[in-house]
Amino acid sequence: MKGLVDDLAAGAKPNIDPALLVGLAPFDDAAVYQISDDAALVSTTDFFPPLVDDPEDFGAIAAANACSDVFAMGGRVVMAVNIAAFPENFPTEAISQIFAAAARVVVQAGGSVAGGHTIRNPEPIFGLAV
Repeated sequence: MKGLVDDLAAGAKPNIDPALLVGLAPFDDAAVYQISDDAALVSTTDFFPPLVDDPEDFGAIAAANACSDVFAMGGRVVMAVNIAAFPENFPTEAISQIFAAAARVVVQAGGSVAGGHTIRNPEPIFGLAV
């Protein structure tokens, strides 16, 4: 996957905004954008298919993974939005468990879940933008 990302970044226009402190290069856990002399916004998006069978574990793992990218960049979690895709026949109760577990982790990390986007997809996918 790193080779693909390297190829995509090579074709991207270089950053011309000096406030973008961390962007495509070097590859890092999150982007960092300076919003004032003493504050910067750390932003990341992480999502993936289920890594475990238990819906609560899946939601918690996804949220912890996304939040940890912000922490790795020296930031703090303030807000997250869900990114979700589920098949038509995916159990509603499982979706609720995924979302609830993710929200618990985000709150434990110091943030709030502020919505998100959910679509239908043949395979389940879940994550967060933090």
